[in-house]
Amino acid sequence: MILRRRENKIKNRFVGILDVSVRGVAAVVCDGVEEKIHLENIGQYLHNDFVEVYVFSRRKKNKYYGEITKLLKREKKEYVGKIEISEKFSFVIVDNKRIHVDIFVPISMINKAKNNDKVLVEITEWRKNSQSPNGIIKKVLGVEGEHNTEIHSILAEYGLPYDFEKEIKEFADNIDTTINKDEVSNRRDFRNELTFTIDPVDAKDFDDAISFKRISNSSYEIGIHIADVSHYLQPNTILDNEAFNRATSVYLVDRVVPMLPEVLSNKACSLRPNEEKYTFSAVFTIDKNKVINEWFGKTIINSNYRFSYEEAQEIIETKKNIIRKEVSLKNTEYSVTNNVKEAVLKLNEIAIYMRTERMKNGAISFDKKEVRFSINKEKEPTGVYVKESKESNKLVEEFMLLANRKVSEYIGKRNKKNLFIYRVHDLPDESKIKALKEVAKSLGYNLDISSRRRMSESLNKMLKQIKGKKEQSLIESLAIRSMSKAEYTTKNIGHYGLSFEYYSHFTSPIRRYPDVIVHRLLEKYLNKENPSGHESYNSACDHCTQREILATKAERDSIKFMQIKYMQDKTNKKFNGVISGITDWGIFVEIVENKCEGMIPVRDLKGDYYIYNKDDHSLIGKKSKMKYQLGDSIQVQVKHADLIKKQLDFILAE
Repeated sequence: MILRRRENKIKNRFVGILDVSVRGVAAVVCDGVEEKIHLENIGQYLHNDFVEVYVFSRRKKNKYYGEITKLLKREKKEYVGKIEISEKFSFVIVDNKRIHVDIFVPISMINKAKNNDKVLVEITEWRKNSQSPNGIIKKVLGVEGEHNTEIHSILAEYGLPYDFEKEIKEFADNIDTTINKDEVSNRRDFRNELTFTIDPVDAKDFDDAISFKRISNSSYEIGIHIADVSHYLQPNTILDNEAFNRATSVYLVDRVVPMLPEVLSNKACSLRPNEEKYTFSAVFTIDKNKVINEWFGKTIINSNYRFSYEEAQEIIETKKNIIRKEVSLKNTEYSVTNNVKEAVLKLNEIAIYMRTERMKNGAISFDKKEVRFSINKEKEPTGVYVKESKESNKLVEEFMLLANRKVSEYIGKRNKKNLFIYRVHDLPDESKIKALKEVAKSLGYNLDISSRRRMSESLNKMLKQIKGKKEQSLIESLAIRSMSKAEYTTKNIGHYGLSFEYYSHFTSPIRRYPDVIVHRLLEKYLNKENPSGHESYNSACDHCTQREILATKAERDSIKFMQIKYMQDKTNKKFNGVISGITDWGIFVEIVENKCEGMIPVRDLKGDYYIYNKDDHSLIGKKSKMKYQLGDSIQVQVKHADLIKKQLDFILAE
């Protein structure tokens, strides 16, 4: 009697990923196998290793157990940690608590590191019968705890580069970025059309601009103009290879690590106002809120205005021409012309219609809430706040969604065999959506998951019902986690979250490499050329998806780092929070006002012995029957904010 795959085939050897918890509990997770294979000893294997595992025939404690028989692939060889140097040898204590061993580094290989420095270490070998692997110091990151050291450590942990090599910068600097008359003659000219950008206040890389022209009382020509990065970024150059390797810009709290050197990302390609720029455009004729005609091609624009989201929102809310000083990028009150006001208001009206139609068709309505920081010159956080998506954000979003969808439809609908890169989103994970249903039920909400359509309708209804309530953040977070991860692929399965049959990424080529590939493919199809090399596009999709995941993790880590930094001097201050997670060792609490999340260890719940109830994810006092469960309001105090461990500990407020 051995493990069964879901299709009921029986075997006793499997391959899978080694998962080691921070508490040292290890198991192998195998694709197609319903249960984890638990391990009592992991020997010379590390978290995330791809391994072969032999499964014992007898269950133990109602679990399957086994032993690893072969290392198939070591997922990672480089780690960030603190070096401890003695007279004859040194060890690196890895930051990642899922790595259960220290790494031995000969004194000759410490690369000028000093005792207690933060370093990047590479595992070079693991000798038989040795408890620790050997390694070399690849890079000294700096003094542990210092701001720049910790930010660079986050990038190094995920293998994300920071600076561009000298030869890459020189190559970019030598690209001809002048506007050429012959090139202009081959492009559709939008330089005399009303055009503007709407971006965050601190943005420098303006990927997209929108042009607006009234055709009649009910019809408008709306152009979505995207930076023509592929004009400058030629395939198979050292710059193109570097952009591909990076695959995405990384947006940390206090800096952007760009995919392209600044001469392109912030200058030549950025659609700055009153500068002629090459663009790749999707132009739509819209009559009574419906698209009745479309055109795709190379263009040239000259943006008239650079608006922040706050300035555009001012026009939408007041329906006036005046931009108040409080929201003005110019730091003074100013007026826009009537045609600009009309354009913003009409675009918003069309965007609201398109969004409403998407929701009717089954799209999921997740309102984005971003944790933002006020930062002083020393990069210290002076405030934390939650930035919500307003109508101006949604205006831009809807027109970018329109362009992305229509580009993919243009290629995919014409011939489903056409090679293309899609942005796809599968149905939610069944076990996670069931868990969400149970949590929602415990909080008084009904989630119908009986069909795809009912699930999206029911989820949207619940997301609307929780607005402004204490459980809003918890349910939104759990709902997002229950969704499948969007990815890049040449095989189209549609986009569940947006409820689109066809979808791609076309609108952000300055910061996303898949958009560059989409631009190149679209240009080929417009020129009646057929692209080749299907396998290379498949591997490019996998690479870009993985780099996006790493960038997202780095961005989250930088937010967590800054949140803890902000909370360091808030010891003993009381905060209102909501229970966001419960385990057998503690309660996770998210502070309402700033989204900082910390934990109350079970040992700090005084006056009773608390037992974890896995059925409803609660902790119950053995004597008092006091119950803590997901979504409960709770008042906490900061006990300790550990910047090194990136850990925030709370206690119950007195």
